[in-house]
Amino acid sequence: MTETSSLPFDHIKAHEHLSQADKRLGRLIADIGEFPFELDECDSVYESLLEAITHQSISGKAAATIYARIKALGANGQCPTPEEILNAPAQALRDAGLSFAKVAAMKDLAQKTIDGVVPSLEAAQKMSDEELVERLVSVRGIGAWTVEMFLIFRLGRPDVLPIHDYAVQKGFAILYRKKAMPKPRELTAFGERWRPYRTVASWYMWRAYGRAGKDARKITKKTAKKKLRKKKAKKDRPKKQSARKKRGRRS
Repeated sequence: MTETSSLPFDHIKAHEHLSQADKRLGRLIADIGEFPFELDECDSVYESLLEAITHQSISGKAAATIYARIKALGANGQCPTPEEILNAPAQALRDAGLSFAKVAAMKDLAQKTIDGVVPSLEAAQKMSDEELVERLVSVRGIGAWTVEMFLIFRLGRPDVLPIHDYAVQKGFAILYRKKAMPKPRELTAFGERWRPYRTVASWYMWRAYGRAGKDARKITKKTAKKKLRKKKAKKDRPKKQSARKKRGRRS
């Protein structure tokens, strides 16, 4: 069952803090307005991650269709229990639309939930962000980004900065007029001024990216530019060498 609930922190205080700490972000906040999203509410950490695995690397619409088929495998149309996922034939999960990798990830999630590696929702709410990341990334197919999304959109943690998130990186480059996307360590260092509300700052990076439209395409990764320069330099080198050889023959 998916419901929504309000954020467990004061977004007005967050706006005030960020606006004082970062004038440019403050102008964006004033332009866009308040931080409006509400939390998704799943019944358990297991269910939240089960849905997250379904959504990996595909569109939201396709994921919603596949997840509805997964839920249909549970008793009374409810989310399948860990035991039901473990007992489900791999082919039944494949027929629902999952890749082999996602089937393996769901099976591992189910087993680690039974083993107690994946905590209950009540236990998760008492754990630090770092503890949850360390615990949950041990599940096959669950990376730091997936856990960060869980911390933001399910637990409502106020100080999460997903430094590897494509849209956050792009939004940052757009807002601060960078020619290239920031590296994760650059984003980490800059984001220190946003503490203890880096979640809210991240949301505004997403909004900056969303508003940019086609202009966002102009910003590329730094690594891509470096590779292009190296490739160009390599291509030019033989020409210069051959030119020297020709001059040597003439003399």
